[in-house]
This record gives sequence, C-alpha cells and structure tokens, in this order.
Amino acid sequence: MSESGTSKTLSHGLQVLELLVEHPQGLTLTEIAEGIGVHRTVAHRLVRTLEAHHLCRRDRFKRISLGTGLVRLAEPVEQDLRTLARPVLEELSDAGRASAHLVVRENAEQVRMLMIVEPRQARMHVSFRSGQVDPIGRGSAGLALLSAEPPVEGEREEIARARTRGYAVSVGEIAPGITGISAVVPTGRDTPGTAIGLSLFEAPDPDELGRLVVASAQRLGSLLK
Repeated sequence: MSESGTSKTLSHGLQVLELLVEHPQGLTLTEIAEGIGVHRTVAHRLVRTLEAHHLCRRDRFKRISLGTGLVRLAEPVEQDLRTLARPVLEELSDAGRASAHLVVRENAEQVRMLMIVEPRQARMHVSFRSGQVDPIGRGSAGLALLSAEPPVEGEREEIARARTRGYAVSVGEIAPGITGISAVVPTGRDTPGTAIGLSLFEAPDPDELGRLVVASAQRLGSLLK
C-alpha cells in the first residue's frame, strides 16, 4: 500500500489500461514500461496479470492492446441511461440527418462520449468512438455542460452564448471540419452532467438543429426523472 492508503500495484495496472486506451494500435512492453514509469520487469508482471483477466492481449507481433474482458466489465456502466437514451438519439439522428451523441461529464476537466447513433438515411455521417474522452472546455457537449453552471470570470464567450440560447455550438474543436450542437439534459438528479446533441459536417441552419437538440434533451430528461 502507498502512503495515501491506495494500492500502488493496482494504480499501475489501471495506468496500463489508460495508456492502452490512448494507443488502440497497441504498444510494446518497453513502451508500456516507459509510459507508466516502471521497470520492464514490473510492466511484464502487470501485463501478465491483466492478460489473465482478459483485460489486455498480445498479437503475433507481441504488441499489447486492450482485451475483450473490458466489454463485460463496461456493459453495466450507465446501462439505464443508455437504454433510455437510444430511442431518443435515434429519433434525433433521423430528424437531423446527422450522428447523434450522448456525452457525460467524467470529472471537472473531461467529458466522455457514452454513445453515438449514426443516421440511417444520410449519404455521409460523422463517426466517433464510444468511450472517447475530451476536454470539457472543447466541443459543444462540454460547453453545454459548462453553460449549466453559474458564470465565471474569463469563461469562453461560447459558454455564455449557450447559456442564453439553451444549446452550444462548436466548429472543428473535436475533429477538423465537424460542427457540434449540444444541449444539457435536465435530469433533476444528483448525477454527473449529461448532454445530447448532433455532430455533422455542415450546419446550414444551426438554430433549427439547436431546437431539435433542445427538444430531445427535454424528452430524455423527462424519461430520467
């Protein structure tokens, strides 16, 4: 145990998983050791333990990546929220002819993409990876969540604007050329903030899309209360 009362070994194991999330193409054992700042022997023991629980795996080139055991562990996470949100996201995606996203606040600095639903009738659409983590101050979902808080000195103009109109708009902040339009879901619960929105290549009428997003946020909020 460390002086803070936490397990140093467990902490290192979680750091390995977090490092592999950032490198989906896989890493060598040496790269993992350097990435978390431990000796290669320690990294080897950590990886072997994670492999035993199917949380990581090695390919034929001995590169290490995340394992299928994580799927089973992640399945119950926010299951109720995802179950209720899916039909709302599908309807929003079809109405806006764009990918619809559900984003939750991870902590004070980050948001996580919990779910994305792609449109069924669009020639092209934006695609993101579920579980993707982004800074809260960048992208429409994070800006929308920040707009639900009281104003603070020095905040971005986009946050104040979102607070006024009820939804946030960002362009090229999460991915080049991609517009995001998001609104906060009014859950009425003591839970991490949740935002719903659209991601698309072009937004010729952001106000109309904003109204669609706000309506969907209200609908999901009523289901969660």
